Amino acid sequence: MSRFINEQDYFHGKSECTGVLLVNLGTPDAPDAPSLRRYLKEFLSDPRVVEIPRIIWNVILYGIILNTRPAKSAAKYRSVWTENGSPLMHISLQQQKALQKAMDTRFNGPVKIELAMRYGNPSIASGLLKLKEAGARRLLILPLYPQYCAATNATSFDKVFDELKRWRWVPELRLVNHYHDHPGYIEALASSVLEHWEQHPRGQQLIMSFHGIPKRNLMLGDPYHCECYKTARLLAEALNLKAHEWRVTFQSRFGKAEWLQPYTDKTLQALPAEGIKNVDIICPGFAADCLETLEEIQQENREYFQHAGGENYHYIPALNANSKHIHALADIIQQHTQGWAETSAHWSEAAQQQSAERTLQYASARGAKK
Repeated sequence: MSRFINEQDYFHGKSECTGVLLVNLGTPDAPDAPSLRRYLKEFLSDPRVVEIPRIIWNVILYGIILNTRPAKSAAKYRSVWTENGSPLMHISLQQQKALQKAMDTRFNGPVKIELAMRYGNPSIASGLLKLKEAGARRLLILPLYPQYCAATNATSFDKVFDELKRWRWVPELRLVNHYHDHPGYIEALASSVLEHWEQHPRGQQLIMSFHGIPKRNLMLGDPYHCECYKTARLLAEALNLKAHEWRVTFQSRFGKAEWLQPYTDKTLQALPAEGIKNVDIICPGFAADCLETLEEIQQENREYFQHAGGENYHYIPALNANSKHIHALADIIQQHTQGWAETSAHWSEAAQQQSAERTLQYASARGAKK
């Protein structure tokens, strides 16, 4: 038996395409304890996510966390679960569909969009296999994390590399490292804020909450902190905000170690005492609404703010399948696939068919079986 995934369905003249793999973090299959245990086990076993010596971390993970946290997390997931299932999955599928439509319109050649999750389903391996079966000889990996972080972007790339090591015929490969300062992304964020302000009274401050990481990661050279602040500055400039009208915070910390500060929850608890009782909050680092935005920000942190004396608290949804967000992602794909056949203005279906026929005829004349 071969150790590699072979090309048993290959034939001379087989049509090719460019493949784009969208990658997000992931979601449990259901909002119940068994599903959460499987999901958390995969997630928290990733050495990119938890950089603690395995012999120590495994005792904590298997002895404590996986025995206590699944039930608690399941209750939180149930609070945001919808008739369409996981919000993250439902929105991600909408993004895939919208981007596929955009690719079909934008390019002459076939560009196939597939969705994968770093943890849970659909897996990166299954997404890559679908692109392989579609004839993708050129692959672009697009993690839906605007700001680069080793615990998100890098681990997605790790999983892609691990899978491609099993392929006999490895395709051309390109990676989108980040897009934290892409003009289309900033424009989409600014538009979402302005649209919100057209429908709701504007708060005294715009809080930009990003997912946190341990401070140690910053000191070891992870650029995430700097890229979050650049995104925030560019968004503030696009909205013409003054310095006192916006601030950056970091959410979702875990464990006892110091994480990036200021913390979102602590900030919201302190703001009313500073005379800031009306706020808008946006999470620019999340491409799709999920547990961290819908439960942690929209529900939990709202309660912290109001219990501290806050009055008006408005969460501005993630960009999700917003048309400007899809347009920005399409621009990013176009930028990173320059020079590939299917995205070239000179690509012609008729020419490709003629070339495929000549290849097949040439191979048949020389006794090829396919």
